[in-house]
Amino acid sequence: MSTLRNHVQLIGNAGQEPTITTLESGKKVARLPLATNEHYTDKDGEKQTNTHWHQIVAWGKLADTMETYVFKGIRLAVVGKLTSRHYEDSNGTKHYVTEIIAKELLILDNNK
Repeated sequence: MSTLRNHVQLIGNAGQEPTITTLESGKKVARLPLATNEHYTDKDGEKQTNTHWHQIVAWGKLADTMETYVFKGIRLAVVGKLTSRHYEDSNGTKHYVTEIIAKELLILDNNK
């Protein structure tokens, strides 16, 4: 059960091309917004869609995979863990960020 304590599984669509950064150490990190849709019927019987955006972060070989195979609109399954951090900008304003650190990535379609 310890593996379920911080476990996230998402299926969604890439909101843009991944942003790839190579660090001084040579290690790569990829960042990607992932959209997941929730469908429901409102009180008037109209079908509605609610889109949630998630920031996905991938390191190393997984970042290489994202760089090569992931593009805007592609459908992905992501398994990872949830993490939060904060930072201060140059104006002293504190910003909070919640991200999913990817452990596994599965490409569900390839329309390239």
